[in-house]
Amino acid sequence: MPSINRRHPAALALLILFGLFFAGTAYAAVSPSQADASATSRSSVDDVAEGKKLFTANCATCHGTNGLGIDEKGPSLAGVGAASVDFQVATGRMPLAKPGVQAPRVEQVKFTQEEIDQMGAYVASLGAGPAVPEEEYTDASKGDAGKGGEIFRVNCAMCHNSAGAGGALTRGKYAPAVAGVEGRHVYEAMLTGPQSMPVFNDANLTPEDKRDVIAYIQAQQDAGNPGGNPLGSLGPVPEGLFIWTIGLGGLVAAAVWLGQKSA
Repeated sequence: MPSINRRHPAALALLILFGLFFAGTAYAAVSPSQADASATSRSSVDDVAEGKKLFTANCATCHGTNGLGIDEKGPSLAGVGAASVDFQVATGRMPLAKPGVQAPRVEQVKFTQEEIDQMGAYVASLGAGPAVPEEEYTDASKGDAGKGGEIFRVNCAMCHNSAGAGGALTRGKYAPAVAGVEGRHVYEAMLTGPQSMPVFNDANLTPEDKRDVIAYIQAQQDAGNPGGNPLGSLGPVPEGLFIWTIGLGGLVAAAVWLGQKSA
């Protein structure tokens, strides 16, 4: 007598076909379309091409037409990444106005952000390097200023001063002030180590740590100077100089005036 629970021989094949149909439909729904992928690829290629034109016109004199550098003029840019381009160009340090021991920040930036991104895409194509950070990790409001202060005092204060006012280095170089610097550029400086600055990659300081440092710098800026004139925020040296020159000078002048009056 045949079993009433026995399946039809075609049931397994129908089940497999149904599973394949369901998996294909789900994949098509969640994956980007072929047109979107092609558009993204085409946009990237266009950015690299436009970036190469800008690079050739503005940077090749020092860094070479292939971006591999020229002796005694400019270093190779292979492997520096788009983050380095964004930091150097968006802060006006590059293109360098004139030779010097250090490239200063310039408020008047020569290029638009779109052009900077295009040059960054071209330089990134020369070799793998740090990318421009995501906005999530450059937003000071999402960081811990207290933790950032600890990190800053341990890793940054010896050059930039505990208040972020900057300071002198050797051979005419200096650590610039960090107050008022955009969070993205602070992150990129830590990530790429421009000029005399060491590199703090993600193995040294995590993206969250870098965001905390940005939060601390922002908190310092927001706090202002409740104690009065900061005298450059350079610590006890200018404060002592002020006391010796103004304070003691005033006392000597007062003593002389009183002596003349009593004579």
